[in-house]
This record gives sequence, C-alpha cells and structure tokens, in this order.
Amino acid sequence: MDETLRQLGELLLGSVPTVILVGLLYALYTMIVHKPLRRVLDERRNRTEGAIEKSKADIASAEARTSEYEEKLREARAAVFRAQEAKRQAASEARANAVHAARARAQAQVEAAKVAIEADRAAAEKSLQGEAQALAEEIVRRVLEPAGVGR
Repeated sequence: MDETLRQLGELLLGSVPTVILVGLLYALYTMIVHKPLRRVLDERRNRTEGAIEKSKADIASAEARTSEYEEKLREARAAVFRAQEAKRQAASEARANAVHAARARAQAQVEAAKVAIEADRAAAEKSLQGEAQALAEEIVRRVLEPAGVGR
C-alpha cells in the first residue's frame, strides 16, 4: 500500500505543473478570448435590439404618417365633394331662376296679349256698333222711303 501511496503522491506531484498550466491557460483564455468575445457579442446584441427598436419606431412613424395622409385625403375628397355639391346647387338655383324669369316674361306677354285682344275686341265692338247703327238707319230710311221715289 505504501507503494500505491507513493505512486499516487508522485502522480499528484507530477500533475501540479499540469494543473498550474491548465489554470494559467484558463486565465489567459478568459482574458484574451472570452471577455472580448463576450463584449463583442453583447455589443452586437445591443445593436441588433437597437436596430429592431429603431425599425419598430420607424414603422410606427410611417403608420402615423400614413394615417395622417389618409385623413388629409379623406378631408380633400370631402372638400371636393362639397365644392361639387355647391356648384351643382348654384347651377340648380340658376336654372330655377332662369325658369322663373322665363315664366314671368311669358306671363307678362300673355297679359299684354290679353290686354291687346281686349282692346281689339272693344274697338271691333265699337266699330260694329257704329256700322250696325249706320245699317239700321239705312234700313229704316229705305223702309220708310216712298216706294217709288227712288226707282
């Protein structure tokens, strides 16, 4: 058993430089490779997440501008529709006014024609009364006239 312990002691003693070298190698690896690599990876993750957040903010901004644009477009369409409706209403009113004026002129012409016809009728009646009077006098004169005087 002494031999085994002695061999074990030699193995442990021989493994001390290997353990020291492995510890040194681990420390060097940590300082030279692991920490810079971790720093680069963290920075890359931060940049990626930052880019994602920036793209989300850009998308939200674009959606807000799109919404604003659509609202302005709706307002512009409504304004155009209101302007068209106002023009249509004005044209309709102008048409109605023109029809009213034409009716008024036609009514005035009808009234003037009625007055003229009435004046013509009155003149014709007066003329006929005068002629009837003259004919009546002529008839009375011829009837009362002696029968042979004029023949």
